[in-house]
Amino acid sequence: MANRDDFRNRWALVTGASSGIGAALARELASRGAKLILTARRRDRLETLAAELAAKGAETRIVLADLNDPAAPQQIYDATEGAGLPVDILINNAGLGQYGAFCASPIEQELSQVRVNCEAVVRLTRLFVPRMVERRLGWILVVASTASFQPVPYITTYAATKVFDRFFAQGLAAEVARFGVKVTALCPGPTESEFFDVARAGAFKRRVQATPDVARIGIDALLRGRHAVIPNASGRFTAFLTRFLPVPLITRVVERAARPKS
Repeated sequence: MANRDDFRNRWALVTGASSGIGAALARELASRGAKLILTARRRDRLETLAAELAAKGAETRIVLADLNDPAAPQQIYDATEGAGLPVDILINNAGLGQYGAFCASPIEQELSQVRVNCEAVVRLTRLFVPRMVERRLGWILVVASTASFQPVPYITTYAATKVFDRFFAQGLAAEVARFGVKVTALCPGPTESEFFDVARAGAFKRRVQATPDVARIGIDALLRGRHAVIPNASGRFTAFLTRFLPVPLITRVVERAARPKS
């Protein structure tokens, strides 16, 4: 049975830990006694968060890395598991999006979403999961999105990458369950973070959910071994509707609502 103390004194690696859901997940894990390895691109923000967690008694390490670089996952592994820190909890949170018409979007921005949201998740998980399987213990959280339940015009690539994340997590969960490794896809809807500003996706910024709530629900689900969790009622309702409404109808409605203003 899952216990709140299951994470106590275990090393947890959180990608994209410098802000938003990543920082909230790090705080939630620290509150449960985990030791934190924080990784992201922005050193100043990582140092601020590390100092905050250390002041509350959490042991922390920082690994500066840009997951847009295919070499970054190996660098993170070498600095952690490869250096003798057994990572029992892997939080694949880092991600990015871009709002706008696909035909006008810079191709590098579209490909960056695939590299960070998909390729980096696969690379990191492939590096860390074998040791978890050997130890017969481990937890992996993949942050997907409610955008993974239907195509979403004007964040087309982002939504597609989140489908990949959700299916990847759920498939892997079935593979490694017999080895004592738990994998959960966390599928938040709009959440308090800088995502909408960075992605210029204000058209999708409806009523947002607090990041601490999303983090707590996600970590609880990971402990219980749930393969997927949607942390808010509106997201669960949306996912439910997509089981019955035709996809062309959904995409047509969303396209009209989210179409960039000329």
